[in-house]
Amino acid sequence: MNIGNCYHCGQPIPTGVDLATSIDGQARAMCCGGCQAVAQAIVDHGLSDYYRNRDALPNAPREAMPAIVEDLQLYDHADFQKSFVRLLGDDPDRSEREASLILEGITCSACIWLNEQHLSRLAGVTAVDINYATRRARVRWDERRVRLSGILAAIAAIGYRAYPYDAAKSEQLARHERRSALWRVFVAGFGMMQVMMYAVPVYLAGDGEMTPAVEQLMRWASLALTAPVVFYSAAPFFRNAWRDLRLRRAGMDVPVALGIGAAFVASVWATLTASGEVYFDSVTMFVFFLLSGRFLEMTARQRAVSVTEALARLMPVVATRLAAYPANRDGEQVLAADLRPGEVVLVRPGETIPADGQVIEGVSSANEALLTGESAPVGKRPGVAVTGGAVNIESPLLIEVTQVGNGTRLSAIVRLMERAATEKPRIVELADRIASHFIITLLFLAAAVAVAWWFIDPRQVLWITVSVLVVTCPCALSLATPVALTVASGAMARAGLLVTRSHAVETLARASHFVFDKTGTLTTGEMKLLEVLPLGRLDRDASLALAAALEQASEHPIGAALRQAAAGQVLPLVDSLVNEPGCGVSAVQAGRKVRLGRPDHVVALHGKPLPERARSLSGSGDTVIGLGDEAGWIALFRLGDDPRPEAAALVSALRAAGRQVALLTGDAAPAARRVALALGIDEVEANASPQAKHDYVRRLQAGGAVVAMVGDGVNDAPVLAQAQVSVAMGGGSQLARTQADLVLLSENLDHLRRGILVARSSLRVIRQNLWWSFAYNLVVLPLAMSGFITPWMAGIGMSGSSFLVVANSLRLQKLAER
Repeated sequence: MNIGNCYHCGQPIPTGVDLATSIDGQARAMCCGGCQAVAQAIVDHGLSDYYRNRDALPNAPREAMPAIVEDLQLYDHADFQKSFVRLLGDDPDRSEREASLILEGITCSACIWLNEQHLSRLAGVTAVDINYATRRARVRWDERRVRLSGILAAIAAIGYRAYPYDAAKSEQLARHERRSALWRVFVAGFGMMQVMMYAVPVYLAGDGEMTPAVEQLMRWASLALTAPVVFYSAAPFFRNAWRDLRLRRAGMDVPVALGIGAAFVASVWATLTASGEVYFDSVTMFVFFLLSGRFLEMTARQRAVSVTEALARLMPVVATRLAAYPANRDGEQVLAADLRPGEVVLVRPGETIPADGQVIEGVSSANEALLTGESAPVGKRPGVAVTGGAVNIESPLLIEVTQVGNGTRLSAIVRLMERAATEKPRIVELADRIASHFIITLLFLAAAVAVAWWFIDPRQVLWITVSVLVVTCPCALSLATPVALTVASGAMARAGLLVTRSHAVETLARASHFVFDKTGTLTTGEMKLLEVLPLGRLDRDASLALAAALEQASEHPIGAALRQAAAGQVLPLVDSLVNEPGCGVSAVQAGRKVRLGRPDHVVALHGKPLPERARSLSGSGDTVIGLGDEAGWIALFRLGDDPRPEAAALVSALRAAGRQVALLTGDAAPAARRVALALGIDEVEANASPQAKHDYVRRLQAGGAVVAMVGDGVNDAPVLAQAQVSVAMGGGSQLARTQADLVLLSENLDHLRRGILVARSSLRVIRQNLWWSFAYNLVVLPLAMSGFITPWMAGIGMSGSSFLVVANSLRLQKLAER
């Protein structure tokens, strides 16, 4: 059942769909959000003749569109979308998708707001996040209601262009942006110098020293030289302002375009009528200084996001695959994207590892600096895992591929960085709202100044009004926060601390309490089996083999230590394996239920206390786990690991900064106290279950604390989610990393110390930027209103304030190196 046919594509309109586009003054029914967006793009581009001139509706069930938007259909093909679109969820039949895009034409925070608002109102679009500093957009949509081509057409309809994100395209757009901006600066600078050559004699000539004819000739020459500056160099200001006004928005370029346009039109009129003042010199100087400032700001912004772009470019395009290994070692060049798990690749010295894998032959070292922040090469030998994107340094390696494409560690890092880059922190949204209101206030204020000066001195109305419009444009305010956060995120990534959530930098800086897990976080996590105490029914080796069988699927360091200690033994078969986070594991072996874990958890299975000879073992301060079945105890295992070498320095730095530090662990109290004493931690909570950890953090928060939780492992996921900001160790479980706001890729706690330093400094820089922005406007606005600032001085002030904010933010890059 349908209610008619779509005016755009001719297909039946499903029941319940009520969409329309105004074409030639009439509301035309549309079948879906994609047709509506494309039809609106056709109308907005002035192509309504397409509908009047077509003599038939399309025969194929596809969206009909003229040449200007027809190419967008390519983006709807599944093969084309593989590199930048992902399904949300594991079900391939799900219709919700997410794309990573680059936006071209963004000049200010108002552009971000406009695109987000415009797309969010499109039927089928479920989420839109755009980052000002990176120009990156993350868009989610329901494929059943709108196609990607419709979304791209909707972006084009408001004067912007969107492209699928990839590192090469991003760099290409950045180069094009720099080249175009540089040419505009050159034309403006050349025009300014030439116009000043004609303006200076007029200024210096005394009464009667220059005839009116010569002065008029100077004006015409200045007009000829100023026209390219206005119509070419300043064209983006007018284009963006017209777009904003057409869409009833007040962007940053509206006051700038009004100032340039008013001064130029008044000067042209004065030249044509041979009366009044001309401002060609002020116009060209203003355009030159403003474009110069924006060029410097653009260059600094692109430099700030270089870390993300560098990571995205790490993976090589080709790889050397040994198709017939080990029978034949002849290599063939293939695309890295075509590699599959299980294949063997040869990586020569100086080459980049093309996928995640494991070394099967060769001894070498790899540079993983961009991936982990560790500057020292990491040794690689047979059996050791390698990460795609790292550079092999010394000798050839044969590597068996384990993960490719989106499954690699590098892809996961890039996705997490993209998520953080496209999310917008509350502090940025607040600055954007202030800036948008400020522009509207500025326009009304400029109008009031013009009226006031009309009565005071009509000859000065124009240039004073222009100065007010330009000098107080809140570009610096809109840049103050996003650029600082982007630089901070990049600096922290270089230090091995990956920001995965937008609020993480700000919240980490404000954290008052730092809560640490013990095993794998403050300690190395490389647990070693120190002692096995059989308790009667099985000998040492049999007890160890059974314990290793129970831990065969565990990611926890204790499980790894037991498996390593039992290496070479035949493990018994177990089934019905159940992981009980924070307590242990249970299974059925030979028809009996067995349990491995905390002694009190094992006691709950059989109800028998520890034998007297085992009590000294449980009080040793090391980690002790028990093994038992329904009949009683089988064995106890004592394990231990050492604190990380840099842990004490991190704790000391936090305490020196006035932060509270606590150790929160599921291990026994003696082991927890031993580590706490070695690191100088006073507050210890031991024997904590996942729920107890969660409740502990919630109690701190109820008392007003801002909690940063640093953890590792599946049992830390609930408490990581509860804390205001969470840090997961890079080698921890995937679930912990998913819940975390930051990931310590290198697992070096000194990198966390440096990251905290950068986060605190970023808040200080943001405050400096905001204070400068407000103080600048507070000082220059009265001066401009009073006539003490000329338009060209206003251009210098506006450009200089924006560049100062960006330059101040770039200082954060140096802090990560301390």
